[in-house]
This record gives sequence, C-alpha cells and structure tokens, in this order.
Amino acid sequence: MNERKPRIAVIPQIYPGSDNIVTRPGYMTEIQAAGGLPMLLPPTEDIEDLKALLSSVDGLLMTGGQDLEPALYGEETLPSCGMTQPWRDRMEMLALEAALELDLPVFCICRGFQTLNVYLGGSLYQDIPSQKDFSIIHSMPQPTNRIWHQVSVKEGTPLYDLWQEPVVGVNSCHHQGVKRLGRGLVVMAEAPDGIIESFYMPDKRFVWGVQWHPELFYGADPHHRALFEAFVKACR
Repeated sequence: MNERKPRIAVIPQIYPGSDNIVTRPGYMTEIQAAGGLPMLLPPTEDIEDLKALLSSVDGLLMTGGQDLEPALYGEETLPSCGMTQPWRDRMEMLALEAALELDLPVFCICRGFQTLNVYLGGSLYQDIPSQKDFSIIHSMPQPTNRIWHQVSVKEGTPLYDLWQEPVVGVNSCHHQGVKRLGRGLVVMAEAPDGIIESFYMPDKRFVWGVQWHPELFYGADPHHRALFEAFVKACR
C-alpha cells in the first residue's frame, strides 16, 4: 500500500474585482513535487471552521499577495502602502492561531512571512524604498524566476543546515519588509542591506518563513525546491 501523502492546506487569494479563488500554480506544483497533496482552503473568517479544516490536514502554506493593513501593527497607513485585503488579514490571523495551537508545520512565503511576523507582535516597513536608507531594490522587474540578490544565511540555523552554504541567491518581489521582529522568531537570513529575509520559530516543530518566492523557480533551482521538500518532510 502506498504511503498517504501529507495534506497541505494552502491559503487562497481573491484578486480585486474578481470572484475567483486563485493561487499561483508554483505553490501547488512544488508541494506535489515534494510528495505532498495541496488543498486550497475556502475563504472564511470562522475560527471553528478553520480549526476543523486544519485539524484534518498535515501542514499550512501561507502564500504571497497584497499588503497587510498597517493598523494590525499599530500604524497609520502611509500613501506608499499598497492595496490591502482586510478579509484575508483576518482569515490568516485566525489560520495561524489554529495552526500554531495544533503545532502544524507552517511555511510562510512573502506576504505569509510578513503576516506571521505581525501575528507575533512584529511590525513592517510599509514601503522599503521610502522608509529605509541605502536599501537595495527589493521589487525586481520581470521575469521573477531568476536570482536577483544574495542573502547571508546564519550558521546554526535550520536554513543553514538545509543549504550548507553561507550565501545563496534569491528572487525578490516585495516592497514591504520586517521592521520589528515578532516575538519567538529567530532570523535565519538577511539581505545585503539588513532586511530580514528568513526566520523560524525554534520552539515549534516546523514554522519557517522566507521573504522571497521559491515557488517561482518551478524546481529549476535546488536550493528553493529544498525548502518545499523540508516543509513536506516535516508534514509527514
């Protein structure tokens, strides 16, 4: 009998002006390539429904998308802040609450990375170019399935153990970033300008976040496929 594939709940996205529930195909294909079974969650703000859904899966993938509402971290919205999706903010905060309570493996990408930081009491640069001096360009031009800048990986972290390299190239598709680190998070990698690019929760089975988009490499870069492999392995 074949081993049951780990079931991975994937946070959905609804584009403004559309009723379509969508996700980037790379999230699904990378989970499948790593041996998992991705399942798109329905949009809901019902905590009991989310607890029921997440108790039936083996992991949670927090995906990319629009900016978070600055009120979530106690700030007024700046003109440079992009479009927000308050319903998604509420859903994701509840999903994280349920997943962490269940000690599910959680992998957070880009917006998901920022959401976890805010959930844990951290804050964000609403717009890196206008709020941080001497920053590199973090919002790369198309195509985005290529290396754009390097990150320095901290020795002694799970990411260093996975990659076994102190410097690795990543893509970069964001204009916001971590300003104040959330409680319980430990930095695993930083950009050359000091922007936090990866962190994890050492007191959890597997809660990792990356600011870049490993799903956009579609398996062409072994470093980024290894992230999904580590996540799915933790879900088994």
